[in-house]
Amino acid sequence: MLLGVIADDFTGASDIANTLARGGMATTQFLGVPDREADRLCEAGVVALKTRSIAAGDAVSQSLHALEWLQRQGCRQFIFKYCSTFDSTPEGNIGPVGEALAQRLGIMGVVACPAFPATGRTVFQGHLFVGDRLLSESSLRNHPLNPMTDSDLRRWLSKQCRMPVGLVAYPDASDAKRLRAKLGEGAAKGECLVIVDAVDEAGLRAIGIACADAMLVTGGSGIALGLPGNFAAKGLIAPKQRAHEPVHGPCAALAGSCSAATLRQVTLHAKEHPALHAGLEAILGRTITPESVADFVQREPHEPLVYSSAAPEELAAVQKRHGRENAAHAIEAFFAACASELVRRGIRRLVVAGGETSGAVVSALGVDALEIGPEIDPGVPALFSRDGKGLGLALKSGNFGADDFFTKAFRVLGG
Repeated sequence: MLLGVIADDFTGASDIANTLARGGMATTQFLGVPDREADRLCEAGVVALKTRSIAAGDAVSQSLHALEWLQRQGCRQFIFKYCSTFDSTPEGNIGPVGEALAQRLGIMGVVACPAFPATGRTVFQGHLFVGDRLLSESSLRNHPLNPMTDSDLRRWLSKQCRMPVGLVAYPDASDAKRLRAKLGEGAAKGECLVIVDAVDEAGLRAIGIACADAMLVTGGSGIALGLPGNFAAKGLIAPKQRAHEPVHGPCAALAGSCSAATLRQVTLHAKEHPALHAGLEAILGRTITPESVADFVQREPHEPLVYSSAAPEELAAVQKRHGRENAAHAIEAFFAACASELVRRGIRRLVVAGGETSGAVVSALGVDALEIGPEIDPGVPALFSRDGKGLGLALKSGNFGADDFFTKAFRVLGG
């Protein structure tokens, strides 16, 4: 294995695995830290953790454990992958994990860049934009777990870090030679993590060139855009064709995200397909259960959707009554149980919307590794289990995907 990735959630892991596979690397996504060695043909290994919204100390411990496993596989370079909208709180977990990994590797001046222009995430003068709006003015301001109220990444990350946070702004960030020099200057000043601007894919490729020999980089999936080329230039990988067997059979979609993108996707899909709303009150009151969900899916086999997604004001009211964390955990546990029951009854194509929901679902299914298939939408590949379960999965971050994502995902998974 040449390149090892530590991802802080399951959808983000498939996102960056997709980027690496498209770049020509034989890529496997692992669900949690494996208890076995990786296949010798694996060039890039992506370890998917569920550490975005847990206690910072636990996130650090799990991430270091993943690093140790990747080091044993012989990796020459490491990526800490987090959300392209920098989902985090003033306590973490991006800063604590990034610093811990850098400290374990004995390095400073590490790139931190969540930019992903293909989905509208860009960084300019250290500020994160979603489309043409500052992050703090986007729908992410109302994120149910990690509301993003500050677009200044250096200021936000500084709240999480023990060491100074640096910045390499445009245009220095877009020139690989100047960027490499600036990172060195930051390291000399004691800056562990350094925010780096990127307004387009050319900027991300410049970061890739500048980091050809860097032991660690951190960012969204876009940070990996320029890295496979470095290994190819050294003759360590060769372009290859990927062939994947499609998965046929019954399908279903589960949506636990309340992002604006997922709400649009749910609304459009429900117009022409069977859809069942699983609200938190119904989940807690057990007027809807995993068994009744599975009954609904079997009665309505035409690309059915089960969703808990709700508008921001409705979500806020529910959280006020039951508590933010209690509400999130109840929904995750419910969808995890639904997924297990659906697969038990024969579902073979499963589409899941929401990072936390996706993590809960794949953990419940006991899938330990996934092959990366064709891209469904930017940042979202089709995934195929390698453990004989015969499952096709699409794990979508809440904010990703076109409005017709669910139907498109079913089609791609089925070939």
